Amino acid sequence: MVEVDARGLSCPEPIMLTAEALKSAKGPVKVLVSEPHQKTNVEKLAKDRGKKTTTTEDGSGFVIIIE
Repeated sequence: MVEVDARGLSCPEPIMLTAEALKSAKGPVKVLVSEPHQKTNVEKLAKDRGKKTTTTEDGSGFVIIIE
C-alpha cells in the first residue's frame, strides 16, 4: 500500500501528492491529513476518479484509504 503523509501541508499539496500516488499505485493508497478540509478535498478527488474511500479519525488528524 502506498502511503501519502500530507499532515501539516498547505493546500493544494495534499491533493497534488494524492493525485500523483493514485497514478502510480497498483493497490490502495493511504493518505494522512491533519485538517477536515483536507480530508474533504482528498475524498472528493478520489470520488471524482471513481475510487472508494474509507476514512477514520486518529489523534493527529484523519486516515483515508482510497481503493
